[in-house]
Amino acid sequence: MSEPINIFEINSKLDTDALAKQFAPNRRIQVRDVLTQDAAVELRKVMSDLTPWGMAMQAGFGEEPQDITLEELRDPQGNTRAQALNKASHDAAARGDYAFRYARYPLVKAYQEKWAPGGPHEVLIEHINTEPFLDLVRRVTGFDDLIKADGQATLFGRQHFLGLHSDEQVAEGWKIAYVLNLTIDDWKPDWGGYLVFYDENGDVFEGFMPRFNTLNLFAVPQAHAVTFVPPFAPHGRFAISGWFRDR
Repeated sequence: MSEPINIFEINSKLDTDALAKQFAPNRRIQVRDVLTQDAAVELRKVMSDLTPWGMAMQAGFGEEPQDITLEELRDPQGNTRAQALNKASHDAAARGDYAFRYARYPLVKAYQEKWAPGGPHEVLIEHINTEPFLDLVRRVTGFDDLIKADGQATLFGRQHFLGLHSDEQVAEGWKIAYVLNLTIDDWKPDWGGYLVFYDENGDVFEGFMPRFNTLNLFAVPQAHAVTFVPPFAPHGRFAISGWFRDR
């Protein structure tokens, strides 16, 4: 019988010195082939087949982000709430306020509240916080004080987006934002879901395609967004995202 596949095996061929030089000028990078191919494929199966997706939405800078679990979405009252939040996030974005809408599974909360003890999502958040992965991020970014990471599984499906913001939660210990991309191999530019960075004039001066098995890392704060996924996109953008922290 074959051995089970590790869902989070780091690619041993990564050149961290070269990656650190690439990161340094603008404090951001997309690391390609960050996991072994087998591990990345297996982790994508966890995202696509085993994740009970809820929704995350926010409608304005002054509002609290809202989470709705899959169980709540299946309940008529919860579904009504989701529809109201969906409209509110749409209206906030239309007036130029901060808003977001995407499918989400909160890895840390699920781990702490034991939603699925011993399941792959618990294994995943544990691996993100192991010394080999923390050390990889420290070496690439030069942030030696990183001690842990949070994380969420995300799915940007049709008409999902993440508005322009900067991640300035210094009190939370956020130092490096990350996105581990796990979507299909042949993602097309017209399908959106790009991580984009803005200058002070509102111009996009860099963007990362959500190509499979890549790790986006960037120091915060930086003005960024995830672009709108249009209704014709045939697939969603799977990813693990969060922040590496110094406390």
